Amino acid sequence: MLSWDQTPTLASMRCSRAWVEIDLEALTHNIRALKALLSPATDLMSVVKADAYGHGAVTVARTVLRAGATWLGVATVPEGVELREAGIEAPILVMGAVNDPTEVRAIAHWHLHPTLVSPKQALVFSETLATYTAHSSETDFLQALPVHLNFDTGMSRLGVRWSQAVEFARFVKQLPHLDTVSVYSHFATADSPDPTTMHLQHQRFDSAIAALRQADLLPNRLHLANSAATLTDSSLHYDMVRVGLATYGLYPAPHLSQKVALKPVLSVKARITHLKELAAGDGVSYGHRFIAKKNMRIAIVAIGYADGVPRLLSNKLKVAIAGQLVPQLGAVTMDQLMLDVSALASVQEGDIVTLLGQVGSQHLSADQWAEITSTISWEILCGFKHRLPRVLRSEATAASCSEQESSPRL
Repeated sequence: MLSWDQTPTLASMRCSRAWVEIDLEALTHNIRALKALLSPATDLMSVVKADAYGHGAVTVARTVLRAGATWLGVATVPEGVELREAGIEAPILVMGAVNDPTEVRAIAHWHLHPTLVSPKQALVFSETLATYTAHSSETDFLQALPVHLNFDTGMSRLGVRWSQAVEFARFVKQLPHLDTVSVYSHFATADSPDPTTMHLQHQRFDSAIAALRQADLLPNRLHLANSAATLTDSSLHYDMVRVGLATYGLYPAPHLSQKVALKPVLSVKARITHLKELAAGDGVSYGHRFIAKKNMRIAIVAIGYADGVPRLLSNKLKVAIAGQLVPQLGAVTMDQLMLDVSALASVQEGDIVTLLGQVGSQHLSADQWAEITSTISWEILCGFKHRLPRVLRSEATAASCSEQESSPRL
């Protein structure tokens, strides 16, 4: 608690309303468990794009690198720059397509690894770096910026078609200031129980590799596997795997849950701010999508869809208070939601509600939310807004928020 002569700060209020807890021990466990699936020669890239799937990119990056990851993956140049500004020196692959000369200069300056997806883009890089070199003293690394070539083997997103691999690699090789250090592709259906498309993409990737080898254009590093492929088949690992969702303790598909024991890293919690009695016939929230059939006691909780709780969960969500599951009532609103706490005699304002996280022997998971809302767990994790502080959690400090102690911010 703050004394009266202390000025309240944002940090002192981070657990007063709602927050996301990040378990770094679980994160470390996941990286080590995933590393155990790989050969010693295979690197593990942790994908930390989208603020590490909502977990906090800088803290996650530091943790996974200590645990054994050797590369980091991001989607945008600013995401890579954020990590560099935080002092992170590990190789960082920018997986998005960059076409802006300003971002090309930033990539060179911050020693990021860009992805090339077309001849036109490769020209932008080469010409920009030529100009930059002519006007910059940073010529030591600009002579050969490491680049990664993306081949489209069936995702139909980024990359040159796999059958044009040799043509593209040869074109990039003759451009000044570019050094191809890897080729890669991305699976579209590796999380499906039906491996047909995955096998087709694998065959196409191998065909491109064989053609590059014959043309003496094959770089030292090949990578193809995302989380699902990493868990599915070791023949897909090549020199590096790119693990996103599994880093954070979730499985890309239920049938992969037996491959390795992962621990969810993220929990979502909020506080009860108000209690009130309802009479039979009273409606709850916008549109009165819930009508009380009897006298009830409800709790108002300070979290809503502006924080990342999907409105599609309205009247379908279950949360936990003191280890007991209770139903959510009516429409989820922007900043608040309502719970039926009629069965909880001792509930009071300030009590913590667990929306996602461990409750006794069961886990309230993003997978459950995704199933209810007909989406994917990736979207649920990435949906938690920055209005929710990210607070570190460990076994030793699990009660820090309930005690309003100081915990590190992410």
